[in-house]
Amino acid sequence: MKIEQIYTGCLAQGAYYVESEGEVAIIDPLREVEPYIKRAKEDGAQIKYILETHFHADFVSGHLTLSKETGAPIIYGPLANPSFEAIIAKDGQEFKLGKLTLKVLHTPGHTMESSTFLLKDENGKDHAIFSGDTLFLGDVGRPDLAQKAADMTKEQLAGTLYDSLRSKIMPLADDVIVYPAHGAGSACGKNMMKETVDTLGNQKKMNYALRANMTREEFIEEVTDGLLPPPQYFPLNVKMNKEGYDDINEVLERGTQALDPEAFEVAANDTGAVVLDVRHQGDFAKGHVPRSIFIGLGGSFAPWVGALIADVKQPILLIAPEGKEEETITRLSRVGFDGTLGYLKGGIEAWKNAGKEVDTVESIDAETFKQRLEQKIPVFDVRKEPEFAAEHVEDAHLAPLDYLNDHLAEFPSEDTFYVHCAGGYRSMIAASILKSRGIHNLVDIAGGFKAIKEAGIPVTDYVCPTTLK
Repeated sequence: MKIEQIYTGCLAQGAYYVESEGEVAIIDPLREVEPYIKRAKEDGAQIKYILETHFHADFVSGHLTLSKETGAPIIYGPLANPSFEAIIAKDGQEFKLGKLTLKVLHTPGHTMESSTFLLKDENGKDHAIFSGDTLFLGDVGRPDLAQKAADMTKEQLAGTLYDSLRSKIMPLADDVIVYPAHGAGSACGKNMMKETVDTLGNQKKMNYALRANMTREEFIEEVTDGLLPPPQYFPLNVKMNKEGYDDINEVLERGTQALDPEAFEVAANDTGAVVLDVRHQGDFAKGHVPRSIFIGLGGSFAPWVGALIADVKQPILLIAPEGKEEETITRLSRVGFDGTLGYLKGGIEAWKNAGKEVDTVESIDAETFKQRLEQKIPVFDVRKEPEFAAEHVEDAHLAPLDYLNDHLAEFPSEDTFYVHCAGGYRSMIAASILKSRGIHNLVDIAGGFKAIKEAGIPVTDYVCPTTLK
């Protein structure tokens, strides 16, 4: 028996490769499927099943391409209704994999088709569960993503999830290993642990949602409390996972068109494409194409693209570090953004050499910021509400990057204001968005809140009641 977790940090997503006696099951694969096929060939094995725990909202799965390439059937649990051929398993149905058995446990609640796959060893002993978004480490899947499709409230879905956990998962032995679909950083839950594998017994101790004496009402209240609105691209990814999508090779062929500065500019003007700059934030600050949006590859790239660009049909033109173009297009496709039209050949240097206009972002270090704070200046913190509530610069205004457009009217129209995040990545994204909206009177604080604290700038955890909205 071989189980491998293939974890993708920028998506906080876990896919799984399970092999026994030359037969392989792939669970919740990513969009690019060649690594799974290559791995099976290296093992002298054949991919027999492709299992999907549910219709994913935060990424586009590779199930269709992998099935096309290998001939392996796609398996969902009960109530799934995809537009393509698939096995819709019954609750309790079993599938043999070499000497192993995969048993379908229908665990609705996150979505109504959500299922957990229970792996039994060659002796029939329960060994592990692949829990999808039903059970995370430290949390459970949010119950508000499938309300419209299920014609249920989030409270009703949460109650269904409570029943699923207690009837299907909690009765399993404590030594059963939990392999979830996501870890810390995913928008599919609230309080996930940084670990990506654990035992069910430890989760019964550590996970608030698995408290033995927890009532259904308590569960519903706690699971639905504090849920932020899901990213706008989530329903679009569900639609693609349910109805189909273009082959990743077609997406790459379209997107890897090298455009000289003239052709790049014409394409931007003619198509209304977003010019997406994925270089390091420091490089973007020093010089970029006017009105381009910065979302660097070095951070949680794909989720931020999904949250801030939102429309997966939006045409995109890329400015990327040399050699990173294909990686960028692949990572965009993981969250359904298949509309890349090409990239700027030669990068920003070619743009400058062609005599094209270049914009910059003023960025200062924390020590310079400290000096300027001696006079009262407007400071905007684009971190998340919990980060701000824990500690922030005195008198700073909160304008979370996720909801920056809701705060545009709050930024000064003429006076210079200062923007920071935790480390400098999100604040440069915010700066690029503000500048694309015609707001240029801003200064970025390099190094963010970490550098601010190291510089000895006064911070507080006091939150004015009118600050957090």
